[in-house]
Amino acid sequence: MKGFLKEFKEFAFKGNMIDLAVGMIIGSAFTALVKDLVDDLVMPLISLVTGKIDFENMFIPLAGQTTRVYAEAAAEGSVLAYGSFLTAIINFLIMAMVVFLFVKQMNRLRKLNEKTEAPAEPKEKECPYCRTMIPIAASRCPHCTSELTKS
Repeated sequence: MKGFLKEFKEFAFKGNMIDLAVGMIIGSAFTALVKDLVDDLVMPLISLVTGKIDFENMFIPLAGQTTRVYAEAAAEGSVLAYGSFLTAIINFLIMAMVVFLFVKQMNRLRKLNEKTEAPAEPKEKECPYCRTMIPIAASRCPHCTSELTKS
């Protein structure tokens, strides 16, 4: 049991696991933000453009309900709520667009950073006799003991 707990501790507190947890928390908060954006801003604008269609009350009653209000129809029996599905599709498209733009900008910044970094000075060179890697300042190869010329 002690070995199991030690192994679990090593797994749970690795840097990647903590990064993943932080990413999940931020992702869930971002999802809630996008949902509110769609529900409170985008859907009313779409409803206005499409002739005041109320996506929340778009459903097909499956239990013979006669009400036109989703909450009442759902309380009376089964309903096929395709309006909320359309809202979920719009949520997904907005989320996908934001993630796409974020990744695109991150890739752009990464390329820009790669261009500005100077290449690192070499710290090793290859021995011309035995072909092993040796320190750049070496005057003799530690492997084959050949005397090296400055080049």
